[in-house]
Order: sequence, then structure tokens, then C-alpha cells
Amino acid sequence: MSYLAYSVKSVPTGLRKILYVNWPLALLLAAVACVGFLMLYSVAGGSATPWMDPQMKRFGVGFAAMLFVAMVPIWFWRNMAGLAYCISLALLVAVELFGSVGMGAQRWIELGFMRLQPSELMKITLVMILAAYYDWLPLNKTSRPIWVALPLIVILVPTYLVLKQPDLGTAILLIAAGGAMMFLAGVHWAYFAAVTAAGIGLVTTVFKSRGTDWQLLADYQFRRIDTFLDPSTDPLGAGYHITQSKIALGSGGWTGRGFMQGTQSRLNFLPEKHTDFIFTTLAEEFGFIGAISLLGLYSLIILFCISTAMTNRDRFSSLLTLGVAATFFLFFAVNMSMVMGLAPVVGVPLPLVSYGGSAMLILLLGFGMVQSAHVHKPR
Repeated sequence: MSYLAYSVKSVPTGLRKILYVNWPLALLLAAVACVGFLMLYSVAGGSATPWMDPQMKRFGVGFAAMLFVAMVPIWFWRNMAGLAYCISLALLVAVELFGSVGMGAQRWIELGFMRLQPSELMKITLVMILAAYYDWLPLNKTSRPIWVALPLIVILVPTYLVLKQPDLGTAILLIAAGGAMMFLAGVHWAYFAAVTAAGIGLVTTVFKSRGTDWQLLADYQFRRIDTFLDPSTDPLGAGYHITQSKIALGSGGWTGRGFMQGTQSRLNFLPEKHTDFIFTTLAEEFGFIGAISLLGLYSLIILFCISTAMTNRDRFSSLLTLGVAATFFLFFAVNMSMVMGLAPVVGVPLPLVSYGGSAMLILLLGFGMVQSAHVHKPR
């Protein structure tokens, strides 16, 4: 063992960093991306265009960027956390002022060579700023009200800007990821119990207000809730997406219909088959076995992140790694729940599988910082 340690230390610094990269984690990310390429090829009818080819190029750029970020010392990313958060916040304000509109929402900034969605960047920079904040804050102050209020402001300001776009899915992810960071940092459980109780009370009050003089939601909003609870009440309208998604999921059975044999996606019954609902295409073509295999890859990525966080003695590195892992988990958990009818359809992509540029690149940059924490941890 000592000979091995001596051999690694004798390697030049740059090459040593490459050797220290968590390659199993990197290969797992590549494996998930390959599943995405396969499904994008399928939903395009057996063609690399228009989705698979640009997605592969984006992943190549993102993977290279991840390795570049991994080579930069973790203390640099800690020092950059405040600036990165402020830039993300400024970009969200810019979206509000002159962002481009698509599908009824104003979420993007045109950069010429790509469309940037600042809310995707905020998912990672929020984790960075909270990890830096709790790294700076003494442990005995973590649960004091004034020190709890500050991160709440940091979380709620971008959430409000994202809700105005409107983008409910990303807003939910920001609140959930921010809450997870506060919990991981050691904020007392009583705060979370109070928020949970308040949430249950609010939901109960909203439902009790229906049909009264003090009704809290409009009638069409209650109809959306009814459709979520029972899509069959409006199968050709608001319930169409989830109804077709459930048909695709169920028709896959245990082993699926076969690659490129999914009727729901091939015959265009399934909406957004290359983005938000790509998991249903996978389940229809490869069945329960294919779906659970993808979930297994996701779970291994989470486990590798938890493992590297637990072995890192730097508080910022551990919190950052766990925060990126929590954000990644929320991505696929919300998407899978959404397409199975367990959660409202809120437009959250399946990480590294759904077609899209901003989400993939930003997520790989986040994993680049996870790799930086792993490469530069004390050995």
C-alpha cells in the first residue's frame, strides 16, 4: 500500500489529478447519457437527427468541461460561490426584462450560439452559495433564527423570479434543494416540522375554501387539481399527457415491446417524447427491466456521491457534493413521479437523458465540482 502511495505521489501533479478523478462516477454519467442517445435515436424514427447528434456533441463538451472543472482546486469554487450566485440572479432578472419566449414561457436568453436557461444555472450556484455559507458559519449558530433567515432569503429570491417566468417545476426544485442543504448543514428539525405543518394546513385550507365565498383558488385551478387526481375527467384536454404516458408505461410490461417498437411514441400519441416524457418511451420499449436498470444507474451515481462526501474532511466539499447529489436526485425523482401520475406535470427533464442543452451542461459542471472536491481532498 505504501509503495502504491509512493508511486502515485511520484507522478507529475497534472497527471496525478487525472488519476485521482472518480472515474467510476464519470463512467456512470456517460452510461446514463448513452441511454439518452439511444432513446433520442429511437424517438426520431431511427435517425441521429434532429436530436441525438446535437445531444452527443453537447455531452462531449460538457464532459470535457467537467474534467476541466475537476482540475481546478476546490477552494477556488468556494471563493467563487458568491459571485456565481450573483451572476445567476442577474441573469434571472435579465430574463424578466428581455428574455426570449417559448411555449408560453419566458425562460431563456439568446446568446447566439446557444439558448441559456439561467434557472438551470441557479440550481447549481444555489448549492454552491449555501455550501459556502454553512462552511463559514460556526456549527453552534446553524439553528439560530437570524442565521436561518439569511439562507431562506437566498433561496426565496430566485424562486420568486423563476415562478414569474412561469416555471413551477424549477421553482419546486430550488426550494427542495435549498431545504435539503439546510437539513444537511444541521439546521434543527423543528424548523422543517413547522414548515411541513404549515404546508399541510395551507393545502387543507385551500380545499376547504372550494365553493365558499372566500375561495382561495380560481375555478380553473381547481379543475387542474381534479385532472391531476383523476386524468380521466378530461382525457382529451388537460389529462391527455398523463393518460398517454400511463398507457405507454403499462404497455411495456416486463421486457418491453422492443427497441424502436413503441407504438405510443412511434405514432406520436405520446407528447414531448424527446424531453419531459422520454422515460415513458424507455419503459414502453424496454419494459420494467429497462426502467429499473436506468433507476439503478441513477442510484449508483447518488451512492458514489455520498461515499466521496463521507470520506472528505472539508465541510464545504462534503456539503457541495451532497447538494449536487440531492439536486440530481430531485431531477429524476420528480420527472419519474410526473410521468407516472404521482406528481403534477411541471416540466422537469430527466437528467442526462432528456433532450436539452442548458440542463445537461450545467449538471455536468456541477459534477465537475464534485470531482474537484474528490480530486483535491486530503490524502
